[in-house]
Amino acid sequence: MSASAGTGVFMLSLMSIPICYLFNSLIYNNSAEAFFFTGCASVLILVISARFMLKKKAPVDPLFYVYGVYAFLSVVNLIIGLEQDNIIDGFVTFYLKEANPHINSAHGHMISYWDGCVHYLMYLLMIAAITWGDSYRAIGLYWVGSFLMRAIVYILGNAVGKYGTHFSPLFLLHMLYISVSIWACFRIFRQPSTQEIQLTSIQERKHLLHRPLDLLFIIYLIPAFAFCVFRGLVALDCSSKYCQDYTQQYEPYLKDPSAYPKVQMLVNMLYSGPYYIIALYGLLVPGCEWMPDLTLVHSGALAQAQFSHIGASLHTRTPFSYRVPTDRQLVFLLVNVLYALVPQALCYRCCTNPAFFLRPTPEKKSE
Repeated sequence: MSASAGTGVFMLSLMSIPICYLFNSLIYNNSAEAFFFTGCASVLILVISARFMLKKKAPVDPLFYVYGVYAFLSVVNLIIGLEQDNIIDGFVTFYLKEANPHINSAHGHMISYWDGCVHYLMYLLMIAAITWGDSYRAIGLYWVGSFLMRAIVYILGNAVGKYGTHFSPLFLLHMLYISVSIWACFRIFRQPSTQEIQLTSIQERKHLLHRPLDLLFIIYLIPAFAFCVFRGLVALDCSSKYCQDYTQQYEPYLKDPSAYPKVQMLVNMLYSGPYYIIALYGLLVPGCEWMPDLTLVHSGALAQAQFSHIGASLHTRTPFSYRVPTDRQLVFLLVNVLYALVPQALCYRCCTNPAFFLRPTPEKKSE
């Protein structure tokens, strides 16, 4: 298949920049009729451009078009983040004033950057894979984890936090996005694995003591499990002196009334906690074929969670009393960055050298 389809989606995603600026200018300087006309004209231009670019060999996979729309929205999210930080101005001013207050919170602010950078790159990679007929299962599973973590925290945080009383039609649009994304998740899971199942040699089934890298991962998983459970207890307002001291000295953001950090820690405890136990089993017992896929989903989820949590804990949008104290920032960053990066390394190990996790294929008896 020609690469023109993927290039067309990339060019269309960049069109969000002038469209946002035009919309914002018309809203502030013209009537509602002009705004409606501009919206219709923009949609028409997008449809005609897409049809022109894809008319030769349009991809059959419907996820191509879903990712194309998401790539467009990701650039919009990046614009939102940049304008919130006053790096640019006049692109989405109207939206920031009228949107759900979640987008103006520190957590929502970091989600805008994550969507605008990391998710945008994922969409382009998946679009390229579809265009060239390659498998996009690996990058797709990573996105699935990232999306699920974001969606769960967003919905629960909106429901129980200080922004729970604010409801706007934009929330319904977000629910539509979540519904389509869930459908995309199921479609990604149905993608066939590209791993070739072969007989695993005895050398690849070495004892744990002869697999030093896996031993290091196991040593990490035990304190990581304790850490995610500990922060979950902090989010539940545990009265223990250790929990109280940790909150005051290292992560006061966990007490932010927006409820997003509390929900984040509870989701981590209920999701990452069982994962660490399952991962321990997978590293000890050979033949756990689900291990690479599980690490992909978890590493994507934890990367998104830690990026949002670290950024919101330090961002100026968070009230000063809930930010990480200056003298504790080094320890905070060291622990949280390490907590985010090691699962990425474990995922890389499982996906690039999966022999230990494959079940040996029985040899065919010769007649």
